[in-house]
Amino acid sequence: MAVITPAPRARAWERGPGRTSALLVDRLTRWETPATSYYLLLGATALLVTIGLVMVLSSSSVEAIARDQSAYTVFGRQAAFALIGVPLMWVASRLPVRVWKRAAWPMLGLALMGQLLVFSPLGVGVKGNTNWVEVMGVRGQPSEAAKLALVVWCAAVLARKQPLLDRWSHVLVPVGPLAGLVVGLVLLGRDLGTGLVLMAIIIGVLFVAGVPLRMFALAGVVVAVVAGFLVTSSQNRMARIDTWLGGECTDTFGACWQSTHGAWALASGGWWGLGLGASKEKWSWLPEADNDFIYAIIGEELGLPGTVVVVLLFVALGVGGARVVRRHDDVFVKVATAGVLAWVLGQAMINIAVVLGLLPVIGLPLPLVSSGGSALISTMVALGMVLSFARAEPGARDALSARAGVVRASLPVVPLRPAWSTGRAGEGSALRRRRGRSAR
Repeated sequence: MAVITPAPRARAWERGPGRTSALLVDRLTRWETPATSYYLLLGATALLVTIGLVMVLSSSSVEAIARDQSAYTVFGRQAAFALIGVPLMWVASRLPVRVWKRAAWPMLGLALMGQLLVFSPLGVGVKGNTNWVEVMGVRGQPSEAAKLALVVWCAAVLARKQPLLDRWSHVLVPVGPLAGLVVGLVLLGRDLGTGLVLMAIIIGVLFVAGVPLRMFALAGVVVAVVAGFLVTSSQNRMARIDTWLGGECTDTFGACWQSTHGAWALASGGWWGLGLGASKEKWSWLPEADNDFIYAIIGEELGLPGTVVVVLLFVALGVGGARVVRRHDDVFVKVATAGVLAWVLGQAMINIAVVLGLLPVIGLPLPLVSSGGSALISTMVALGMVLSFARAEPGARDALSARAGVVRASLPVVPLRPAWSTGRAGEGSALRRRRGRSAR
């Protein structure tokens, strides 16, 4: 009797160009699901926060020990803020769109009140910038909350006035005065970096809301004039600009200390890095190693793969946010998502460009990665809001519910307790004893 064996299954490259293309289309179709935006945003955020915690521990331990503190001091504080941010992000991701719309004006009012506290006795100055508030030993940065408030408020106002945005008066009022007030209060505290991020948010929301491009010329002139005044009025900022424009810097112990050691950190890391925890620049050579220049420590310890992974995760955030903007019909959702993207991606681009020497040192942290509690919490809440928008995409809620149902249905298959805890092990032992007696 002849045995018929099935023919071996053809490999992907043996099926011909037609079948390979069909396989590729099938994979892309599986990728293009209503829940893709949600998983991209959630996965990229979780990975960036995790990488940030690991690198904060690595980059801050030496400095903490030098200050007679525990090596886990900065890491513990950052982990505590991350634990606070996770439930807040979850709550934000479950709020419906109408709640965010109704909260626009109260959020802006609270943000202005918080920023005014900077100029009260509670205000604290750090390295020339007065942009912090300290209450009962806890220090926070109200301008971080102001970023989220500005995004939500601008989205609510511009969505309501969208049919009228081709007129100067409706573009400038009320967005111009109130948004300018928020930016002005931040700049009054001499925090140019945060002021530039707020301006980027305003430009991003205006662009997505449909403001004619001719109106951006005036905005560009205003931004250039304000930035030029702030730079020229500060000797420290002028020194940074001169160092950046002057090419090779000889004052490696002064104006270009930080930028030079950031470049040396990236260079010493090479292709594959020195290994996690093996950085040399973090030994009191690179200022703000766990904050503004944490990307340089990532490059030194994890090499090119580590830096590329961080960039790709921010790209994933951008792709997920762009999908939300493209797939939603609600103008408020489109504008608010664009504002968060302008905030997070714009700040990340500036930070990385500063570390690479493409921009002068401004003093902006890397979102979700650098140490800083108020920045981490506000960014996680903002991305939680975008997650709520992704959940509201057409078909996304049903897809997420179906995926959760599949996970719950598969749990009974997984043995959660060992056999001895269910009593089956005892039954097996009794059966073996009976078999032994019968054999004798």
